[in-house]
Amino acid sequence: MNIKTKDIDYSLYLVAGSDICGYDKFLDYIEQAILGGVTVVQLREKQANGRELYETAVKVRELTERYNIPLIINDRVDIALAVGADGVHLGQSDLPCHIARKILGNDKIIGLSARNIERAIEADRSGADYLGVGAMFPTSTKTDAKVVTPSVIKEIKNKIKIPVVAIGGINLDNIDKLNGCGIDGAAVVSAIMGSEFPRKSAKELIEKFRML
Repeated sequence: MNIKTKDIDYSLYLVAGSDICGYDKFLDYIEQAILGGVTVVQLREKQANGRELYETAVKVRELTERYNIPLIINDRVDIALAVGADGVHLGQSDLPCHIARKILGNDKIIGLSARNIERAIEADRSGADYLGVGAMFPTSTKTDAKVVTPSVIKEIKNKIKIPVVAIGGINLDNIDKLNGCGIDGAAVVSAIMGSEFPRKSAKELIEKFRML
């Protein structure tokens, strides 16, 4: 699969890790989420070593290819290359964007994180393809994350041209609060990976996002 950056629908961006649902349910949860309407999958396995992450990424890649869904690997440019993923998402402690671009080439997606306007502008200028902005709400996955207000995300949207994906504590109960922010997507973690019915949760989330 060769997905062009401009063709990506970031509407419902699943950040998938097995720490919430358990490894035995992990692949099934991702598949159910895709069937429910998830448009992008990011693999984020913070506790896995390189070999474990590679083996998991191969299995997730098989799933995303089957459904023609983009796969983004969190942090690890080497794993993204090894499994033929569509791109990477890099934090501030990872490789600089321009170095990752040299390694991955122009056809791969590179996402960066930001929580303020200055960082967002810097990410845009560095050649990122999309921006993850958050945390929008308090989140258990990053307890030290500072909450970004809707006004900040609106200003970021006005200052940069690349797609903006809101992340951090987003769920069915609060996604409506993002109305009017102009975001291109909502990234969720526990709202799907911690759900008893991931397919149903994904369907309800994508429906709510489409109405923002």
